[in-house]
Amino acid sequence: MRIITWNCNGAFRKKFHQLESFDADIIVIQECEDPKMSNDKKYKEWACNFIWIGENKNKGLGIFCKRSVKLLDNNWNTNGLKYFISANIDNNFNIIGLWNHHANSPTFGYIGQFWKYLQINKTLMTKTLITGDFNSNKIWDKWDRWWNHSDVVKELEEIEIRSLYHEYFNEKQGEEQTPTFYLQKNVLKPYHIDYTFADKKTFNKIKNIKIGHQNDWLELSDHMPIIIEF
Repeated sequence: MRIITWNCNGAFRKKFHQLESFDADIIVIQECEDPKMSNDKKYKEWACNFIWIGENKNKGLGIFCKRSVKLLDNNWNTNGLKYFISANIDNNFNIIGLWNHHANSPTFGYIGQFWKYLQINKTLMTKTLITGDFNSNKIWDKWDRWWNHSDVVKELEEIEIRSLYHEYFNEKQGEEQTPTFYLQKNVLKPYHIDYTFADKKTFNKIKNIKIGHQNDWLELSDHMPIIIEF
């Protein structure tokens, strides 16, 4: 099984071809158009099996699967938090695609949005993989908050969900060697803010993890795709 997450930086109808060579089973895309509202015939044909959410038809969150994959929306409660899709795959495991937003929240922006989502749905997160643009890193932890990036990672580990990148490359949170994001597409401003977390028992055989290289992807987006094989 191969899973990709990528913040495409908009206009995904012009970029989805870039992912076809990976032959992924599941693709989670942030900042993509709603295929149902698109006038692009090829994009609509490609998006044959998907769930999409968003307030703007041109920039939302989508999970796209092969035709052979049974994709079912779990409809877990989001309580208005932005943006989360929970789905069941082949009656086998759950996947949460996310795109953490500031959401005009003075206190619970970005990782705070996911922290709240975690409190609501933690008991449902069995056989679960969580992937997307978290807009967060340990380097931005604030000492006077109880829901820092590090606190969220700890809560996930308590329910045996861990970061696949950090396990595979044996790196610590906040000390990542490979960027997933270049602020304003500037190679001098690299950050690691996209992650995949997964249940230890269900996803215990990681075959390979790759992060796209700036030379191949920076023209298309400020984020690099993450490709994971089990």
